[in-house]
Amino acid sequence: MIEIFDNIRKLYNFSPPCPELADYIEFFSESSPEATALHAVNTSFSVTMFPSWTPTIWINLGSPYQVINGKDCHTITPSDDILILRDSMVTRYNQPSDYIFTVKFFPGGLERILGITQVKFIGQVIPLKHIMPPALIQSVKAAGSFEERMELLQQFFLFSYVRQKKKDHYIRLVRDSIDLYSGNLQYNTSETAEKMFVTSKTINRYFNNIVGISPRKYFSILRARTALSAYLADKKNFVSGDYGYYDMSHFYREMVKFTGQRMDGLR
Repeated sequence: MIEIFDNIRKLYNFSPPCPELADYIEFFSESSPEATALHAVNTSFSVTMFPSWTPTIWINLGSPYQVINGKDCHTITPSDDILILRDSMVTRYNQPSDYIFTVKFFPGGLERILGITQVKFIGQVIPLKHIMPPALIQSVKAAGSFEERMELLQQFFLFSYVRQKKKDHYIRLVRDSIDLYSGNLQYNTSETAEKMFVTSKTINRYFNNIVGISPRKYFSILRARTALSAYLADKKNFVSGDYGYYDMSHFYREMVKFTGQRMDGLR
């Protein structure tokens, strides 16, 4: 399965965070055994995800799996729990008994809640015990339900969030810039900076320090994800100019760069 092209969300149950964490955590999710069994039919399967620069925690509640992060392959055992930045293409090779609990942060969310910059995790697969208490991780793994696991982590995140003394002005500016750009994908970095009442140099510095990538590169990823989703949902009425592409040829070229798939596979 490939995200955007396939509905990988059907394999999981989802829940949003509490209001206090909603600006920093996109969602909590957990594998649905019923949906996974229906899809896998007792065979191994894979899930491929495109770059998003959203720190993501995977707590393993099931069988071993393999992760291809960029060009590196990692074997994750049942006792392994990890964090990845999603700064490159990620593919997870799963057994039919795959069972994963996920926390997906917005860019900068990990830093605001836990005081840990995501920049240091570029290109890596990080053991979760290096950034969260091992006892808490074990409590989450031993919990009896998705709701109980989510509550344990949410209480920990809330406590850490309140305890953090670092002001989130820079993180907030990055978040607001992303929201602004999402509302008008035809903006460029200079226009976004102007709307935020900062200089292009300032917004570049904030994005590189908080997200780990320039706003131009981040916005190109956000635009590609949004445009490709819209295109696949309604090819007939898709207008490339609505997403800041010069024409359909420009759109196709950018999608090939983003997905790695040939142009004729997108039409």
